[in-house]
Amino acid sequence: MFASVDVVSARDTRYKRLVNEQILMHAALAGRLQNERAYSAVELVEALAVFMPSALECKRLKSELQSHRNPFTCGDIDIDVVRLDGRRRFLLSGLPSASALEVAVHYGDNLTVLPTLRTGSYELIYIDPPFNTGYDQQRTRLRTVEDSSGDRVGFAGKRYRTEEIGSSSFADSFDNFMGFLEPRLREAHRLLTDEGALFFHIDYREAHYCKVLLDQIFGRDSFMNEIVWAYDYGARSKKRWSAKHDVIFWYAKNPKQYTFNHQAMDRIPYMAPGLVGAEKAAKGKTPTDVWWHTIVPTAGKERTGYPTQKPLGILRRIIAVHTNPGDRVLDFFAGSGTTAVAAREMGRSATLVDANPEALAVIEQRLEPYGPIMHGWDSPSQPSQQGG
Repeated sequence: MFASVDVVSARDTRYKRLVNEQILMHAALAGRLQNERAYSAVELVEALAVFMPSALECKRLKSELQSHRNPFTCGDIDIDVVRLDGRRRFLLSGLPSASALEVAVHYGDNLTVLPTLRTGSYELIYIDPPFNTGYDQQRTRLRTVEDSSGDRVGFAGKRYRTEEIGSSSFADSFDNFMGFLEPRLREAHRLLTDEGALFFHIDYREAHYCKVLLDQIFGRDSFMNEIVWAYDYGARSKKRWSAKHDVIFWYAKNPKQYTFNHQAMDRIPYMAPGLVGAEKAAKGKTPTDVWWHTIVPTAGKERTGYPTQKPLGILRRIIAVHTNPGDRVLDFFAGSGTTAVAAREMGRSATLVDANPEALAVIEQRLEPYGPIMHGWDSPSQPSQQGG
């Protein structure tokens, strides 16, 4: 394509950050980059930033781009360097199209829907089933409105009243929880590709029983990690140590061959940055199997009001490391649809299943920008049995 082309190699340290084909494909499939569009160095870094491991890497990439003058190739992607209005721009071609991705949403009992899906068609399955807490899970959405006779006092002495604008709920109690899970987990094993992975999200009440069941279905050798998601929110017990974590089990269908993109990990701050030096502190460190991450903020833009909604940050980390651009992700306890949002942001296709009409209403609205294909969503009065 070019008269003079730098064929970039991973061994060429000058382009160590510039030449990550995965990152370019991530951005293209997420709709953040387009073919035959000219980008400045700043615009290109902004498009790639969400897929870069740290702010320091973004800064270095920007510096490299601003000093780079020759066209180069990155796998199947060509990047030309042109001048427009006297300024250097980067023109990309060979990027995959985001239109190849889809989000499919199935309304119904997952035990009925899963057998209709093709064997070996998903590289990643994440599920956050009901935790069998024995209670109805419910979230009420509120808003405050300025009112001189209201029941709350805010800034500068102004008074407000509280209004309820909606609520969501589902039953979270099973007499035979393992009997409920087993056929669904066997379907999960069938649906995974040979190099696929299951991430099973549960809390302390049932985690140990679920681990034994998963070992029976996947094999003990397929157990790769117990990830602890730790958070610091909510009331404290005065009778025992307060439970402030969930457990996520990672099983690889083939423990000798699976996807683990170490370079795609986000980085986290050092707890004692003064002990590692300025450059290392700025770069951050890779996470361990204990993930400190806040719950979805009560008043944050991310919050949908659906019970048990999980943070996008948790799903982004799993999807970035354990799948590749264009892969397919399945969540058959879909809840508020967080898995699909993270998957599409990262340039993956997603399939969701849930039998809760309240969940489907949230999913349909939340995924509207991605044009979800809705299956069976025409009877919102059907009863619910799914959670998450």
